[in-house]
Amino acid sequence: MPRRKLRVKAADSARINAELAELRARLEIHTEWPEAVLAEAEEAADAPRRPEDDATELSLFTVDPPGSRDLDQAMHLAHRPGGGYRVHYAIADVAAFVRPGGAIDTEARRRVQTLYFPDHPVPLHPARLSEDAASLLPGETRPALLWQLDLDADGALVLADLRRALVRSRRRLDYAGVQRALDAGGADEQLALLAAVGRLREERERARGGISLPVPEQEIEETPRGYLLGYRAPTPAEGWNAQISLLTGLAAADLMLDAGVGLLRTLPAAPATAYQRLRLVARALDIDWPDTLPYPDLIRSLDPDLPLHAAFLNECTGLLRGAGYRAFDEARGLPAPADPAHAALAAPYAHCTAPLRRLGDRFAQEVCAAVAAGDEVPGWAREALPAVPVLMAGGDRRSAEVERACVDLVEAELLAGREGEDFTAVVVDVDGERPGYGTVQLREPAVRARCDAAGDGAGDGDGDGDGDGRDGGPGRAGLPLGGLIRVRLTVADPATRTVRFAAV
Repeated sequence: MPRRKLRVKAADSARINAELAELRARLEIHTEWPEAVLAEAEEAADAPRRPEDDATELSLFTVDPPGSRDLDQAMHLAHRPGGGYRVHYAIADVAAFVRPGGAIDTEARRRVQTLYFPDHPVPLHPARLSEDAASLLPGETRPALLWQLDLDADGALVLADLRRALVRSRRRLDYAGVQRALDAGGADEQLALLAAVGRLREERERARGGISLPVPEQEIEETPRGYLLGYRAPTPAEGWNAQISLLTGLAAADLMLDAGVGLLRTLPAAPATAYQRLRLVARALDIDWPDTLPYPDLIRSLDPDLPLHAAFLNECTGLLRGAGYRAFDEARGLPAPADPAHAALAAPYAHCTAPLRRLGDRFAQEVCAAVAAGDEVPGWAREALPAVPVLMAGGDRRSAEVERACVDLVEAELLAGREGEDFTAVVVDVDGERPGYGTVQLREPAVRARCDAAGDGAGDGDGDGDGDGRDGGPGRAGLPLGGLIRVRLTVADPATRTVRFAAV
């Protein structure tokens, strides 16, 4: 499944695009901008708030997917005198362009985050800002929040500082290009340092009991020949790049907790039943998980390029359910959470590195900038903090709904006309209220869908028709969680974005 591209008929591309437009309308996702927003964006782009500090001497670079123009972050890495490392991490200063209470601010609070559709994104901010004046594009001088993160020789954070400054990125790189340069041994000093610091931070994560899931992304790609659907396994370079962002988020969380005001990204620990379920799935996918092997060590032993490992890693995302935002302002009677940690990272954490694409990051940035400077947190940011978690929760739900609807549509197009065919699948979820119903992940192609109960001629799995399922098949007693079963495609309807199987 990873890196396997599955083509949808080119003749269906126009229909998919029309259905994507209908989906945006049904979800009331606005693609047009109010005139007041566009006018304010033009004005802000021409005259942003410019900081006094000038850090344009730093040779910053960005690492993003190919073709990206909404560039939130740029970095520079160096050896520290006497040992260790110094990371400069520049974050786009969106607040330099957005007037509190203005048209852009109001529209951003309605949109909450950038939504990614296969044909085009629906951005949080107008393109004049997000892909132009506020973006850290190479060769352009931009206002930014500039973090200085000093690490010792083992990668531990020993100093975090933050200031507003003018910056200028020198290079725009992509993940694949960075990985190729590192693999070929021809990487320059900056990329070599990214790999070195990234590995050290991964070791720090391991030591504190955290884990970053290398989950293959299910991609929908539009090409001149039609849409392609498949999984893309992340490269090591993506993980090292992510570690710089995580380092910044961890530093931001500590800064805000010390000040008693801020916005955290939290995740409670998963219940024991979730791990018990994962063990069943691991068994069905032929993944060896000894009782003595801790979950984080298991994850680090897996290869997302292997199909069965990729399927298991996707199921591990279930442990991330319950992630959310927590605002706190102790001076105003809003306490910090008793347990502020993000369970997957095993430490307090804040989203603050993607303000062009995520509303809450702008508020976290403003708190951090004020605290670092010894100033009062701006009133507009402080007053909005209690409402931000509610806005972000709604944005997360809408983003998940969009992602699922888009994948459902392309999966239905992929399988249309194959009704009646049988496939091998693993049962990855069961309906506790309706035995025999659940969700299956096909071994091939890369499809996950609902599965109905056996019966109505499908049999019970033991071949004798009595419904007792004693051969280990699903039967009417229920689908075997984590079990490998044969399923028959019963529905593949692009018009309703529905794919459905039945156990056989």
